[in-house]
Amino acid sequence: MDNSLPQPGAGENNIEGITRSVIGIDMLERYTGADAGEIQDYILLTNFTRYISEFETMFPTSIRRNGSAFTSVNWVEGGLSIIDYKIGSPTAALAMDLLSYRKPKAVLMLGLCGGLNKKLKIGDFVLPMAAIRDDGASNHYMPQRVPALPTFNIQKITSQVLDDYNLDFKTGVIHTTDYRFWEFDEVFVSKLKEERAIAIDMECATLFVVGFARKLPIGALMLVSDLPLTREGIKTKSSANQVFREFTNLHLKSGIETLQRIQKEQNNVDLRHYGW
Repeated sequence: MDNSLPQPGAGENNIEGITRSVIGIDMLERYTGADAGEIQDYILLTNFTRYISEFETMFPTSIRRNGSAFTSVNWVEGGLSIIDYKIGSPTAALAMDLLSYRKPKAVLMLGLCGGLNKKLKIGDFVLPMAAIRDDGASNHYMPQRVPALPTFNIQKITSQVLDDYNLDFKTGVIHTTDYRFWEFDEVFVSKLKEERAIAIDMECATLFVVGFARKLPIGALMLVSDLPLTREGIKTKSSANQVFREFTNLHLKSGIETLQRIQKEQNNVDLRHYGW
């Protein structure tokens, strides 16, 4: 891929001749620390440096870049990248928006979530089929009435990987909120129970909506890290470290295998299977 900045496109909105795509690529490179051409076509997203370090260990020839906001590791030989965009809905929206100018072929979020369903336990995988939009950032990309849905074929291939690994997983709706310490808000918890969402997180709905708005295929494989509706299940520093020690490697391997299968099937699978 040509690492130079794209030229302004015909009809693209611009400010005195400078277009969104030019600024988007420039900002992507500044925030990730990597040239746009170094970022690969198949991308994992994470919130945690532990995943970045594990990825580097798995692929010793990969290149780590520390940008002004994100950290990226790019394995050029394997066509894979992983980006730690930190945490929350606004940075999730920013990461997806900037990546859309690079035009990768598939993005998979490897995130942690709180289990809400009583059948879930710490270490379980959740494959979201939809997300409740209780964030703020996604409203800048699509009206509230537009549902937050992942790219179906990415979720389908992820489920096949989990099946092949004999890993149990649950599907359902995930609630995305930008409200922290909601566990102590009885009104919020009561409404949460009425929704029957299977899990709760801070990014999925944002990622799905921005992916849809920016025509970027996006899926998510979530790991239950805590059970916030129970006193014993609220995440602490100690319990979070335990989750990382026990499950990061398996979570990461499952995500890598998913993207590698999509790579192999790219000529046979239309991830978006629709057009605009």
